[in-house]
Amino acid sequence: MALKRSFTSCFAGLLVLVPLSLPAQSSSDPAQLAAQGQQALRHGQYAEAQSAFESLAKLEPGIAEIHATLGAIDYKLRDYEKAVHEIRTAKRLKPSLPRLDSLLGLSLAELGQFQEALPKLETGFKPTADEDTRRLCGLQLLRAYTSLGRDADAVQVALELNRIFPDDPEVLYHTGRIYGNFAYITMEKLHDSAPNSIWMLQAQGEANESQKNFDAAIDAFHHVLAIDPHRPGIHYRLGRIYLSRFHQSQNAADQEEARKEFAAELSIDPRNGNAGYELAVLDAEQGRPDEARRQFQSVLANFPDFEEALVGLAGVLLDQQKAAEALPILEHATHLRPDDEVAWYRLAQAYRAIGNRQEQATALAQFRKLHSSTPVAMRKPNQEEITPQKIETDKGGSSQN
Repeated sequence: MALKRSFTSCFAGLLVLVPLSLPAQSSSDPAQLAAQGQQALRHGQYAEAQSAFESLAKLEPGIAEIHATLGAIDYKLRDYEKAVHEIRTAKRLKPSLPRLDSLLGLSLAELGQFQEALPKLETGFKPTADEDTRRLCGLQLLRAYTSLGRDADAVQVALELNRIFPDDPEVLYHTGRIYGNFAYITMEKLHDSAPNSIWMLQAQGEANESQKNFDAAIDAFHHVLAIDPHRPGIHYRLGRIYLSRFHQSQNAADQEEARKEFAAELSIDPRNGNAGYELAVLDAEQGRPDEARRQFQSVLANFPDFEEALVGLAGVLLDQQKAAEALPILEHATHLRPDDEVAWYRLAQAYRAIGNRQEQATALAQFRKLHSSTPVAMRKPNQEEITPQKIETDKGGSSQN
C-alpha cells in the first residue's frame, strides 16, 4: 500500500530549527537580503523568501544558518532535491545545528530514499524531539516502513502517533490506512499458510458477517463447528448473525435460531455473559419478564458491572412496577457509564414512579442533553457486539413530564 506522498507540515517549526544569525561584520547588502527574506517568510511568500536567501547564500556561502533556512524553504516549496543539498551544506559547515537530521530525513523520504532517511526519521520520532518534529517524522515513518515491507514497525509507529495526537485528522487518516493494510496482509498470510484451517474458516465467517453476507457467514461458522463442536464463541457468533438477519427480514424463525445458538453457547461456556445477556433481551422483548429478570440477574452475578445488563434488568423491574428495586441499579449504571442516555431515561422513570419529582427532573435533563447531542444509534455499548438497550417509544419515549 502506497501512502500519500506528502503530509501537512508545520513550516514555522522547521524555521525555528535554523535561526539566522549574520556576522556583525556583514555588509549592508547581506543584511538587507536577510531582512527581505525574513519579511517574505512572515507573510508566507516562500518563493520570494527562497530568492532572497539564495542571493544571500551567494554573498555569504560559509554561514550554515543561511543554508539551513534555505533548506527549510525548499522543503516547504517541495523542491526536495535542493532541500537535501542545502541541508547537507549546512551540516558540513556546522554539524552542531539542531535537528537538521530530521529535516534531512523528511526530505529524503519525499524523494523515496527511505533506507537513508530511516535512521534520521527514527531519531526525529523519539520522545526527546519536539512535538511538531515527532508528528512529521512519525507520518513519514509510516511511509518508509510500509515501502520497506516493515509493516509491523509501521503499526507500532501508528499506535504511538494515535497516543500522542488522538484527535489529529491527518494522523487518524494515515494510521487508519496502516491498520487496515496490516489486517489485510495478516489475513493473506493466514490464507496462504493455512487455507483450510479452523482459523481461516473463522476469519471467513467474520468477514462475511461484517459484509452482511449472512448465509455465507452461517455456512463458515458451521464448518468451524464441524471441526470443533465445542469451540467457544462460535455459537454466540451464529446467534448474533441470526439476530441481524431477523432485524432485516422480521422472520421469527431467525429469532428462534438465535435463541438456540445463545443457549448452545452457554452449554459450552456457562460464563459467557454476552450470550446470557442476549437471552435475557430476547425474553424481555418476547414478553417473558420473569425469565428475563432471572437471566439478567444470572449474568450480573458473574459480571456485576455489565452496564447494559444493569439497564436491561432495571427496565424489566420498571415494567413490573418495581421502581424501588430498579432505582439503585440505575444509579450504579449511570455511574459506570455517564453517557448512556437509556440509563438516564429509565432513572427518570424510576424517580417519577416513587414520587421524587426533583431527582426525576435532574435525570430527565441529563437524558435530554445526551439525546440531543448523540443519536441512540451512535451510542457505544459498554460490552462489544451486543444488542444495546433501547428506549421503547410506545411506552412514552422522551415525553416524560
